[in-house]
Amino acid sequence: MERYAVAGAAAVVTGTGHARLGIIGAIREELAAVLDHMSGAHSERAAGRDFHVGHWHGQSVVAVLSRIGKVAAASTATALIERHGVSAIVFTGVAGGLGPGVNVGDVVVARDFLQHDLDASPLFPRHEVPLYGRARFPADVRLAALLVDAATQALADPVRLLGAAAVQTFGLARPAVHQGLVISGDQFIATRAASAALRTALPDALAVEMEGAAIAQVCHDYGIPFAAVRTISDRADDAAHVDFTEFTGQVASPYSAAIINALVRTLPPFQTKR
Repeated sequence: MERYAVAGAAAVVTGTGHARLGIIGAIREELAAVLDHMSGAHSERAAGRDFHVGHWHGQSVVAVLSRIGKVAAASTATALIERHGVSAIVFTGVAGGLGPGVNVGDVVVARDFLQHDLDASPLFPRHEVPLYGRARFPADVRLAALLVDAATQALADPVRLLGAAAVQTFGLARPAVHQGLVISGDQFIATRAASAALRTALPDALAVEMEGAAIAQVCHDYGIPFAAVRTISDRADDAAHVDFTEFTGQVASPYSAAIINALVRTLPPFQTKR
């Protein structure tokens, strides 16, 4: 198995095979602009998904839509690792905001991941993954730090990135970048009661989505660094479904492309050693 480490801004892979960065998004609207940026990409069909293989600023990249939910995300991450030999994985997409001050149009880079709907009690404490002895899986520290830098750079001028109309429509004059706990579950959180219950149970959670913790567990098993960046599309309340598609296309997808572009541009080409 290949090993990946980030030392400062350097990415070094030791092992055999092709060194690649895996990029996952759940739905096409989240990843459309990312796919547009990949030069000379070709598609390889496997596990019911199209894996887009190409290059970005000289890096070998594989991008794929996982579909929605933890099982779909886990199987996609496994295929990326087993079939495409990726040395690190980044997820980009949308999430509902939970933490105070985490507003629509902000970005959250995960520091840790947790499954909020996992409860094997009384055999194990609530949220703990059975037989792992833990509830939280950390993001790769250095890769997450590079994502924070990339997001800060990408969101510095939202008008230039999105256009004045989108900025005005969604109130995105000063999008902020946050870092902290992101929680996952097979539920679309779309009521004030549900989001309030999550805040009570997990008061340090900044955002809620449906894939990240599953990918984090897979990457933990394989020893593959993983980091995720989420654009806040709503506040996980009764208005969560309003204009979701419009927001994702006009804001989240350009955010994703700009952030991944800044990330990949800062990384030297992967180096493969035997």
